Amino acid sequence: MYGILGLFQEFVKLIDLGVIAVLFGATAVGVIIGALPGLSATMGIALLTGLTYKFPVVYTFAILMGVYVGAIYGGSISAILLNIPGTASAAATALEGYNMAKAGKAELAIKVTRAASIIGTFIGVLALAMLAPPLTKVALMFTSPEYFMLALFGVLICGSIVSNDIPLKGWIGGMLGLLAACIGMDKLMGASRFDFGITDLMSGISMVPAMIGFYAIPEVIKAFCKDDTVEVQELGSHERVNSFKIAFGHMRVIIQSALLGVGIGALPGVGEDVAAWVSYDTARKTSKHPEQFGTGCFEGIIAPEVANNSAIGGATIPMLTLAVPGSPPAAVLLGALMAHNIQPGPMIMRDNPTFIYHIAALILFAVAALWIVGMIIAKPMTKILKVPTVYLMPIVAVLSVVGAYALNIKFFDITIALVLGVIGYILDKMNYSPAPHRPGTDSGEHDR
Repeated sequence: MYGILGLFQEFVKLIDLGVIAVLFGATAVGVIIGALPGLSATMGIALLTGLTYKFPVVYTFAILMGVYVGAIYGGSISAILLNIPGTASAAATALEGYNMAKAGKAELAIKVTRAASIIGTFIGVLALAMLAPPLTKVALMFTSPEYFMLALFGVLICGSIVSNDIPLKGWIGGMLGLLAACIGMDKLMGASRFDFGITDLMSGISMVPAMIGFYAIPEVIKAFCKDDTVEVQELGSHERVNSFKIAFGHMRVIIQSALLGVGIGALPGVGEDVAAWVSYDTARKTSKHPEQFGTGCFEGIIAPEVANNSAIGGATIPMLTLAVPGSPPAAVLLGALMAHNIQPGPMIMRDNPTFIYHIAALILFAVAALWIVGMIIAKPMTKILKVPTVYLMPIVAVLSVVGAYALNIKFFDITIALVLGVIGYILDKMNYSPAPHRPGTDSGEHDR
């Protein structure tokens, strides 16, 4: 009960016109980022982390959490209208959503996925508020062996779940991430490691430029290497429907998918996209009418949307309590926390006793914002989706450079972002997922 009480108290504190306006605006931006093919929740958070560095903490995390929640939902819009998932987590939604769009039920599908996203995010918030504070007490008992086993588990997960190809590629990606985390000054011995005589590398590789390099730059390169000619499916099904009634009519799928989303989201480095696919597959296997899957059924869009949105809360739990992000967007949020001198981990309830509830309350506000924003911009999104890549990606490229530079005001960080961007693109062409090989943080938790 204390978790719910703490969440309610922080929710009341956030009732401020400025914070609410910022959160609504950020959620709208997140929906647009998620819906535009080639962008993603991770890219949006990475770009805005650098750009909002000088903002007050309450506004910074209102922006980042709004973008996070909005982008995870936004990916379903282009998945339904274009059969092109705006985010990786919406790929499973496209299987049923696009079939519904072709049947003239695009608007109905968008409304139901919005309801499923809201329900999933709300369940994830409750899990975050209820589970994260007690887990910090468990995390306090972690010593070097436990942290080593956690790191080993993360690398093994990289191979068995995250990799789209053979497991070996996921493990190699995880090892590359560990090697990148070792660059810089050793926190225990004071010796510089792997700096190759470059003075700027003595402080290590900063989280935000690295994230921009691995996630944003490769997408910009890929966008210019493919034909972006798409036809937007017109919205249909204008009849008035109660999307929440349809969603709650599949309560078994909601509960099942929410539990899968929270659980998979909490696994290191896995994230919302894996949660969506596992939930979709589980819903198909447990359905009373599995023959309807692939033809455009409600279960097939509700399951992945509930799962990928409940995974937001799940991924935030280990990020705040263990400083181990559960998903790529959570990894960027980890960097944002440290940039604002907020140290996640076992001591967070001592150093910032209300911060977990603060983040949960921001996500809860974002749920309300998503409901309203989704109703307002669903139809206009069909126009935004027609923006050619040739106009969109140069803007993303400029924001990537500005975001990499803004955090530390160092030109070297731009170099890091560009170099890692090229490396990330090459690894992507070789079917190496970007999630395993993200570098460690600047805080030195890898030295424990």
